[in-house]
Amino acid sequence: MRIAFLVAPEGVEQVELTDPWQAAKDAGHEPVLVSTKEGEIQAFNHLDKADTFPVDEVVGETSPGSFGALVLPGGVANPDFLRMDGEAVAFVRDFFEQGRPVAAICHAPWTLVEADVVRGRVLTSWPSLRTDIRNAGGTWVDEQVKVCDHGANKLVTSRKPDDLKAFCETFLDVFAREAA
Repeated sequence: MRIAFLVAPEGVEQVELTDPWQAAKDAGHEPVLVSTKEGEIQAFNHLDKADTFPVDEVVGETSPGSFGALVLPGGVANPDFLRMDGEAVAFVRDFFEQGRPVAAICHAPWTLVEADVVRGRVLTSWPSLRTDIRNAGGTWVDEQVKVCDHGANKLVTSRKPDDLKAFCETFLDVFAREAA
C-alpha cells in the first residue's frame, strides 16, 4: 500500500515521522513524503533542528486517490503550518470523504480540526488539543492509542512520542484490515 506521510516544510517532530515511516516500510508498504513545497522538509527534535528529508510529492500536485492511507506526524509547528494551507487541509479532508484510513499523533489532530473531520469522532492527542477537539465536535480521550470507526473511515490517534510503538502497531493493523 502507498501511504502518504503529510508534513509541512518545517516543524515535524522527527521521531513521529521516522518511526512510523520505518514501521510502514518494514511491513512492506511504500511510504511517500508529501509536503506543501518541493525540496526538503526540516524535522525537529522538540525545538531543535534535526535532519532534513526529501519531499517525494507536493500536496497540490498529487491525489489522495493514489494512496491507500494517510499518516499525520506531529510536532507543534508542523500541523499549525498545515492547517493554514488550503490544499493540505483539502488533501486531509479527501481521505475522510473517500473512506481511507488516517493515523495522527501528538499535535497532528490540529490539522483534522481545521479539515472539520473530528465532529462525532473519538480521538486522543497531546493534551493541549483537548479543548480544540471538543470545540470541533469531537470527543477527546486520554489513551495511548485510540481507533475510531464512528465515520466513513477508520481514524487512529495517539498522544505523544512515548506512544509510538503502540501507534505504529495499531495503524499498521488497521491499514492492513482496511486494504483487505
